[in-house]
Amino acid sequence: MKLNLSPIILLVASLLPTSLVTTSIVVVSLAYTHQAVANELPDLGDVSATVLSPLQEQEIAEQIMRQVAVSDDVLSDVEVSDYLQGLGARLVANGPDKRQKFNFFVVQDPSINAFAMPGGVVGVHTGLILASNNESELASVLGHEIGHVTQRHLARMLASQKYDTFKNLAGIALALLVARSNPQLATGAMTTASAIGVQNQLDYTRDYEREADRIGLQILDSGGFDVRAMPQFFKTLQRGSRFVEGGAPSFLRTHPLTSERIADVSNRVEQMPYRQVADGIEFQYVKAKLRAMLGVPQPAIDLFEQNIREQRYANAAAEHYGLAVALLRKSSWAEVEKELDWLKKNATPHPMIESLAARLEVARNKPAAAAEKYASGLRAFPDNRALIYGYAEHYLATKQAAQAIQLVKMKQDLYVDDAYMYDLLAKAYNMQNKVLLGHQAQSEAYYRKYDLARAIEQMDLAAKANDGDFYQQSIVEARLRQLRQMMGDDKKPKL
Repeated sequence: MKLNLSPIILLVASLLPTSLVTTSIVVVSLAYTHQAVANELPDLGDVSATVLSPLQEQEIAEQIMRQVAVSDDVLSDVEVSDYLQGLGARLVANGPDKRQKFNFFVVQDPSINAFAMPGGVVGVHTGLILASNNESELASVLGHEIGHVTQRHLARMLASQKYDTFKNLAGIALALLVARSNPQLATGAMTTASAIGVQNQLDYTRDYEREADRIGLQILDSGGFDVRAMPQFFKTLQRGSRFVEGGAPSFLRTHPLTSERIADVSNRVEQMPYRQVADGIEFQYVKAKLRAMLGVPQPAIDLFEQNIREQRYANAAAEHYGLAVALLRKSSWAEVEKELDWLKKNATPHPMIESLAARLEVARNKPAAAAEKYASGLRAFPDNRALIYGYAEHYLATKQAAQAIQLVKMKQDLYVDDAYMYDLLAKAYNMQNKVLLGHQAQSEAYYRKYDLARAIEQMDLAAKANDGDFYQQSIVEARLRQLRQMMGDDKKPKL
């Protein structure tokens, strides 16, 4: 079936930073020439006569999250990811639609931007986190994006544009997440003048922006954040855009900001009670970690050390933590240990500190010391995923497959949808030459990455393995039938 790609290209243009539009057009075009990709994506039907249903939006979200799971542009740091997901969950719990599922992820991009896509998929650039002066400012952007999702602005825009051949909308994920990692695809790209011109028609309208602001303020207030952070952050962005080469930050280009809109938000805030809110320490640690991971380590080291000398920081512990992360990147083991000693004496115990201490011992190739650090960290913070991941990875690196399996299985109930837990299990079983269990675990990992085809492939290999007992074989065969049934249902048109 031949698809009309122009509506998809135009939607991509509205979601991406302008610098990526050219590349994204090529990526989407290439993706749709591949029949296998087209067959895997949901047929959404005609959205010109009706708004996308919640079920259709969720199908799109799953396809997008499949790309998120494998994209090099998505930050894989579990500590940063868990922080953002936790902050987002807190806001969603205070939002108008608590039934809507949300997935928050971090894009490695220095631009100040955030975006929402169908089905509650919300991406936040690292540049936005670093530009936030406090946690309430970051929360105000997330609340705004949650407002766009709960009010279904994107679906309403698509319906109003009458895209009568708009199918396989999940192709936007391919453009969004593959374009930056394949810059050579931009060579020979078609002109984007017309796409960029129509982008303005697809950007959020002023009415939608005001509605998202209103919802975002309500969420901030109910969630216990400082509502004054929203207009303050808008003003910061507006002032900063005057000095940005090429115009406003990406967030302002896709979320038009006017003086009237700032005034409207400010007036609403004046009617709300004043609340002074302290940042959560995890926000400060995450922001310090991102700063420490930028570029080469030495400039970050110099800046952290200068801030500490001059006492120019929002939180002393976060500054010492960031310095330790940057020093670890430089392999300055003694200096890292010095900063960790300061944190142990002066900072409240925190899992990010424990994880950093264990990573130092791993880097110094001291396996016994690393194991002790991971074990003590998990005793204090038994649910922390970074510590669980790190300890399991340590076991695998030291050829202790049985211990890795025991640890993961003991913690798996805490994170039943965690694909990486199954990846770790698959590696451990493969280390033990347990073919059935290795393929079974890998299948479950792919399933949680929304890759049903590969999940079936791996489970089929597990079913054909001859090293499992009757009980294991029965479980695998039943699960394979279930996955195949899902694939059959997935191919049926969703009405």
